[in-house]
Amino acid sequence: MRIRILVFSDLDGTLLDHHSYSFESARPALHLLREKRIPLIICSSKTRAEIESIRAALANTDPFISENGGAVFIPEGYFAQELPSARRESGYHVLEFGTPYPRLREVISELQERLPGQIRGFGDLAVEKVMELTGLSAPEAALAKKREYDEPFLLTGTASLEAIQETAGAAGLKISQGGRFFHLTGDNDKGKAVRLLRTIYAQAEGRPLKTIGLGDSPNDLPLLENVDFPVLVQKPGGRYDPSIRMSHLIRAPGEGPDGWRAAVLDLVGRLAA
Repeated sequence: MRIRILVFSDLDGTLLDHHSYSFESARPALHLLREKRIPLIICSSKTRAEIESIRAALANTDPFISENGGAVFIPEGYFAQELPSARRESGYHVLEFGTPYPRLREVISELQERLPGQIRGFGDLAVEKVMELTGLSAPEAALAKKREYDEPFLLTGTASLEAIQETAGAAGLKISQGGRFFHLTGDNDKGKAVRLLRTIYAQAEGRPLKTIGLGDSPNDLPLLENVDFPVLVQKPGGRYDPSIRMSHLIRAPGEGPDGWRAAVLDLVGRLAA
């Protein structure tokens, strides 16, 4: 019985270039995935609206995971089996893990009252400021502000991250670190969403699965911990994030989409042989 390969991938700094957000150099590997009919499951801190735009550019029709595991979106009709715990919305079966965004904004506001001038939440930023901080275009920045389960924020003063984490924990929330921002979320992460999708695929396929996961930042660690072949791609400058340590970690030989391409071509070439 042939195995079923699944690829779970972060976007910023991984499939997408950190500066240009281009996936151009990953095209040979993307073509191989389409040729082999291997699902590419985006697993990102980006919003649903942002991921939908990127999926359109990629001609991707597979499930995806938004906002650091806040929710799993499965296109209606993708799986034959029923998903009784999902709700239907806008052509998706939606499985939620995250805390609603208004609650996250309440906690950010509480932190800002305790630490005046030291924390800037994404919801406080105008589209123009998001563009400046991220390099996104105006339409892309507007999509980035359509948040549902995750509040990115910047530390702009001398506030202790540990103290902020304690406050978040007291509210039942947690903090993770991405490529550009810290993130305030509920009790969700990329790993929980990956595990759920693995289970759904296993039930649907009825055959062994092998999973590849690719990321570059600390908030990708739960993703990498829940796949068979965890791949860490290089950050700008050719370095690897030193906080990600795993005994069987694969270090891609390149930055962003260059490393992504090399790792996917190698692993899929071996697994699908």
